[in-house]
Amino acid sequence: MVPKWLWAFDDAAGNELVEPVSPVFTTQFDAESWLGEHWRAASVHGARRARLLHDGEPATAPVLLPEA
Repeated sequence: MVPKWLWAFDDAAGNELVEPVSPVFTTQFDAESWLGEHWRAASVHGARRARLLHDGEPATAPVLLPEA
């Protein structure tokens, strides 16, 4: 079984967003690197918080995203 890491995004009210969609990653490092490169695009779509999930469970503390 290959580990699955992905980001879930919430708006300012705490509602989970359908867009943007995170790719699925095989390592935590790749997932965190991707967010470092793409957080501005997520912010443009209204994301204010990113939650890293590992096989569907929270893996780290949420990351607050500033408005782009």
